[in-house]
Amino acid sequence: MSGEYLPHISVLLEECLNALSIGAEGVEVPLFADLTFGGGGHSSEILRRNPHARLIAFDRDPEAIANGRALLELNGWSDRAKLVHANFDQLYPWFQANTPGLFNGVLADLGVSSHQFDAGDRGFSFRADAPLDMRMDTSDSSIDTAADLVNTLPKEDLANLIYKYGEERLSRRIAARICEKRIERPYRTTGELEEACFLSYPSHSRHKGIHPATRTFQALRIAVNDELGSLERMLAGLPNLLAEGGTAAIISFHSLEDRIVKHTYKEIVANKNNRVMILTKKPIVPTEREVEVNPRARSAKLRVLRRMENHGGLNGFTEREEESKLERE
Repeated sequence: MSGEYLPHISVLLEECLNALSIGAEGVEVPLFADLTFGGGGHSSEILRRNPHARLIAFDRDPEAIANGRALLELNGWSDRAKLVHANFDQLYPWFQANTPGLFNGVLADLGVSSHQFDAGDRGFSFRADAPLDMRMDTSDSSIDTAADLVNTLPKEDLANLIYKYGEERLSRRIAARICEKRIERPYRTTGELEEACFLSYPSHSRHKGIHPATRTFQALRIAVNDELGSLERMLAGLPNLLAEGGTAAIISFHSLEDRIVKHTYKEIVANKNNRVMILTKKPIVPTEREVEVNPRARSAKLRVLRRMENHGGLNGFTEREEESKLERE
């Protein structure tokens, strides 16, 4: 386990806060959900900027939960915020069991957190040689680690996994090398897997573009944590959780996630009983300035969904006006 929780920079912070309308008039005690608490950047700003807001925050990483509880106590927010150690696909079951009230805003910042990526012992990155783990919830021993997958999956299944979740064109070559080498010795560390990926690429292309191991590491991380399945289950329950005028703001970082958010939003809107509108026909992306300050933000895309109010409008704005408002702010 890592020691100190490593610092991070919240992606699309102002855009998210604008989308959530954290200071909206007419709601005395708004309720928000941060489904990916992480380092608490987005949550902290919600609580800081609206002293009346209540917050329910989810995170599957026990290190994030421990750090978050200390953060809430330090800032005197413990009476307004609750941390739940669970995957965000448990939002709707938790909501049904606890009935906190409908949410005025729901936020999710998908993918791996900066802490998970930078902590050398978690196995998410090949920058440091570490145990090949990649579990976001290290307390759950029932979850297969990345080492379990690379050492036990049949070659065809491993190649398909790397291609599907990593969009890696050399997935079969990489899977073949992994399976060839694991006969001699099981993979235990990120360095061993990184070497296998690196040597699977032709020598002339190993130092061009992204590192040869990047897509394979992404694929294994997504598979270990069932990230896409979790996202689909979470999104399915959203329409039942939003208060009138409430918004859902989802940040994705790669095409697989963004595609699910985009199409699920459309499916939710197609059901007229849900009474929702998409406020971002095109996703909101970081400014050039934000990318300069935080290069990890470069691939972020924010999509926003809002539940209509009883009179059929969106807080007095049309859909196009709301979209322009988000873009301006």
